[in-house]
Amino acid sequence: MPTPGYQALREGAAILDLSARGRIRASGEDRKRLLHAMTTNHVQELEPGGTIYAFFLNAQGRIQADVWIHAEEEYLLLDVEPEVREKVFAHLDKFIIADDVTLEDITATTAEIAVEGPNAAASPKQGVVFEATASGQPGFRMIVPLEERDALLASLAAAGAVAATQEDLLAVRMENGVPRFGADIADTNLVQETQQMQAVHFNKGCYLGQEIVERVRSRGQVNRLLTRIRIEGTTVPASGEKVMAGDQEAGTVTSAAYSPVGECVRALAYLRAKFIVPGAGLTVGGAAAEVVQQS
Repeated sequence: MPTPGYQALREGAAILDLSARGRIRASGEDRKRLLHAMTTNHVQELEPGGTIYAFFLNAQGRIQADVWIHAEEEYLLLDVEPEVREKVFAHLDKFIIADDVTLEDITATTAEIAVEGPNAAASPKQGVVFEATASGQPGFRMIVPLEERDALLASLAAAGAVAATQEDLLAVRMENGVPRFGADIADTNLVQETQQMQAVHFNKGCYLGQEIVERVRSRGQVNRLLTRIRIEGTTVPASGEKVMAGDQEAGTVTSAAYSPVGECVRALAYLRAKFIVPGAGLTVGGAAAEVVQQS
């Protein structure tokens, strides 16, 4: 049976407590210029209230972190995965030389609550609000002082939103093919391998790692791509399990979960390009699998 949290993500409004994520505030006159030069998306165009998704790269074009960047009047808010918070802060701080930029890690003093699902927009809003999604469903996040967290959760529940677990979130993001840095995207990956091109602006000025991104684009291909797959049955493969095409290794699973709505397992996997075709005859752990076409 689907859980209430899963159903809320799919059909209603679900509450996700994302307070473990990292939150860094960048202020100062040069904040946009710095972040524009350090990420793959167009930060200079951001107006107050706007939000973009981007990658931090190293000089070799490998993804070091992903980030939601939200603009307020006096600062930019950087929202990152918990595992890379300190790394991102140090990475940016290293490049602040004569710039008027101040970084402040506000993770410990704030809470981050998301509401996602088709009915999310009707939920109460409080604090700093911006559009972002962890599950691939419509939704928004709220950053509030830590002491306001419990009251906010109570007001959302009173309005009909339902708390969702990490297992609920995993199932829905697998159905929607939404990768997570640290699980489906690693610091060895190139941008194009992830197929998350909404994170990249190809007409902006120079940024760290841009040369590699442009070189890959000009060549027109990479050897493997993060791909949505469907696996028959109920057995959920572990991260790292091989995807086979007959006796050939086609790729590797990164994340997977049982999908109640599909009555199957949905997963993300890095597949060699020649196997990303309908009817490739894939298997995972002996179970029949197929590529799910991107929507």
